[in-house]
Amino acid sequence: MSKLNLKPEDRIILALDFPEFKEAKSWVERLKVRVKTFKVGPILFLNSGPTVLKEFIENGAKIFLDLKFHDIPSTVEKSSRQVVGYGIKMFTIHALGGFEMMKKAVEAVKEESEKLSKPKPLILAVTILTSQNEESLKQIGINGSSQDAVLRLASLADKARVDGLVASGREVEILRKEFGNRFTLVVPGIRTGTRADDHLRAVTPAEAVSQGADYLVIGRVVTEARDPEAVLDEIVLSVSQSN
Repeated sequence: MSKLNLKPEDRIILALDFPEFKEAKSWVERLKVRVKTFKVGPILFLNSGPTVLKEFIENGAKIFLDLKFHDIPSTVEKSSRQVVGYGIKMFTIHALGGFEMMKKAVEAVKEESEKLSKPKPLILAVTILTSQNEESLKQIGINGSSQDAVLRLASLADKARVDGLVASGREVEILRKEFGNRFTLVVPGIRTGTRADDHLRAVTPAEAVSQGADYLVIGRVVTEARDPEAVLDEIVLSVSQSN
């Protein structure tokens, strides 16, 4: 079961993977009635920087900052402190950075939130990217199944007291079985029909939620559709039926 008691429409995070602020802003304005949380990743952030965070938050949007910090512990600690000041909802670090790196991020966010009297953003540890499979993991020295790798990284994240995980929908069920409601689970690689793009471990919205996902990151399925609003409504309906 999902950790959070969310309405189906509140589970959706729209990925703003656009190279220009103007285009991203138009999508926020167009869909903010249907979507509350928007993902800002490196493509948009490199174009617009912190400005995009401030403007969207001021307009009532919640932000999932997906920059996937992965560096030495002191650098990730300082980066995490910077994040707190913007008032975002959640942000990502890479679990592959290791226990010490994740622990430093957790401590930094707690301290900075208390210092600034700001709400503490959720820290999400990215496990194994949905574009990877056993073959590609073997190329970088990770043997065994992707599920085994995800569980090992989740155990480290648990020890470091990270708030949540980013994982494929195919690993959600085993994560819930192993950790219960310990983590907020965010699932990217959400696809409808037979379309998967570059996600090798994609799942449908209904599959992800039925397995225990809290949030679904959805991008091209919506933003490249002829009728984005209709696609979103269909996704919300399928999610409501799988709760």
